[in-house]
Amino acid sequence: MKKPVIIGIAGGSASGKTSVARRLVETFDDTNTVTIIRQDDYYHDQSHMPFQERLKTNYDHPDAFDNDLLIKQIDDLAAGKAIEKPTYDYVNHTRSTITEVVKPCDVLILEGLFILEDDDIRSRLDMKIYIDTDADVRFIRRLKRDVRDRGRTIESVCDQYMNTVRVMHEAFVEPSKRKADIIIPEGSHNEVAMDLLLTKISSIIDSKKKTVD
Repeated sequence: MKKPVIIGIAGGSASGKTSVARRLVETFDDTNTVTIIRQDDYYHDQSHMPFQERLKTNYDHPDAFDNDLLIKQIDDLAAGKAIEKPTYDYVNHTRSTITEVVKPCDVLILEGLFILEDDDIRSRLDMKIYIDTDADVRFIRRLKRDVRDRGRTIESVCDQYMNTVRVMHEAFVEPSKRKADIIIPEGSHNEVAMDLLLTKISSIIDSKKKTVD
């Protein structure tokens, strides 16, 4: 099997990374197998820690992620091997016992806060994308998401945003924008930028197919 086209999508929390990734799936999945790998699934396992200690973890720092495992599994997929991908339990603040089998694909999309921040991950990307969305919009989206989907209270989301999310964004995420090939303001809502992105990805896919043929 040929090596997949690997696309990295980074940006601040709730910037619209997932929406852009889904748009790529909708566009290319008719003629290519497309897989999304979310960096959030690779938070370190904390099952050995008391629950109260897990609550102190800074989930918005690069060290919170098991990038060694992520990179190994990226390389396995690139080599045509299936992987057993971890998932994360946000209620219990540790890695879930549930895993997902992911098969090799034509287009591999890596989505997460620090996809462009890590040198080893970035070196594996055929295209590097950064989603640039205003801080107030990102905060409102994050608040709604974490309360609705992750069992969080409004107070805990606000405290985390003020104490870690905003600080870590300015320290690590925002600077990674300089590593991007393409910066998309407002994510998938930016139709002009999305059209240009889809055209470029199509050309990369076609170029790889011709190389294999």
